[in-house]
Amino acid sequence: MDPEMAVLAGTAGTTLVTLLTTEVWQRARDGIASLWRRAEPERTAAISAELEVTREDLLAAQASGDLESRSELGREWQGRIRRLLAAHPEETEALRTLLNDLAPYTPAGPSVTQHATASGHARVYQAGRDQNFDHR
Repeated sequence: MDPEMAVLAGTAGTTLVTLLTTEVWQRARDGIASLWRRAEPERTAAISAELEVTREDLLAAQASGDLESRSELGREWQGRIRRLLAAHPEETEALRTLLNDLAPYTPAGPSVTQHATASGHARVYQAGRDQNFDHR
């Protein structure tokens, strides 16, 4: 697979999962389903149903504070979209167009969440960027 297509699929999976818990989730769902409708019409209903289940899973994960589900589900959709593009590269441009249409609704910038647990005499060092140490 073309590396550019793999990156595009990765971006699409992340964008999709991010938008499924926003007010534009139906637009994102319909856009992804339309890719399958053109490429593999027999799978369109199943993909739409899987998108609904993904949205329900994301909402439940948000409510419970589950921070891992979003990235796991994003990776699942990245894989599905990558496989679709590998089998139907003609859908690449349609996916780019969809991502451009959804870009204004995508939250800006990456979100970083860090968790750490230390016990005893342990130390935890966390940084969102550069970190320098001068141990004496």
